[in-house]
Order: sequence, then structure tokens, then C-alpha cells
Amino acid sequence: MQRCAILCSLLLTGICLTVSAIAQEQDRSSLSARNASATTAAPNRTNSEDGSASSARRSDAEKVAIEAALRVEGEKRFRTNCGRCHMAPHKFPPRVMAAAIRHMRVRATLTEEDMRLILRYMTQ
Repeated sequence: MQRCAILCSLLLTGICLTVSAIAQEQDRSSLSARNASATTAAPNRTNSEDGSASSARRSDAEKVAIEAALRVEGEKRFRTNCGRCHMAPHKFPPRVMAAAIRHMRVRATLTEEDMRLILRYMTQ
């Protein structure tokens, strides 16, 4: 009977952590989508059609460069914080990695920024 209660509580805790991770990931993705639409919409209003096309291409190139830089920084932080005990695992879905990183955040004393960058590296 006690084993059943312990298993149920562990299962519920895992479900709660997963739901929390999914909700936070959705909040972040909707926030980043709003920010991206705001930054790409503003230059298109003031430029001519030729200028807006080149501006859109430039902003896409900048986005790719920023994404690559964030991934490299996430890899560095993974190697610094996680690489002491773990090899880089295979790619998992973002919500699975988010749950694992939240669990390890406490043990490895990761900052919120470290966790975010490592999650980006592990899921891209």
C-alpha cells in the first residue's frame, strides 16, 4: 500500500513538472514570436519595397547568426556545467529536456540563463 502511494506521488510530481515545463516553453515561444514580429514589422513600414526586401533578408541573416551564437554559448555552458558528469545525450523533445534540465538545475546550481541556453543547445 505504501509503495502504491509513493509511486502515485512520484507520478503526479513528474506530471506536474512536465506540465509546468510545457507551459513555460509555450510562454517563451509566444513571447519570442511577438518580439520577432515586432522587430520585423517596424523596418518594413518605413522602407521602400526594395529596401524592405533587403532589410528582411538582413534580419533573417541576423536571426540565424544570433541563433548560432546562442547555440554555441549553450554548448559552452553545457560543457562547463554538465560535461563534468554527462556526455551530450541524443536529441530529445524540448519538454523532455526541459524536465531533465529543471531537475539538474538544483543539483548543478545553474542560473536561469544557463538553463535557458543549455536547453536551447540540447533541443536545436
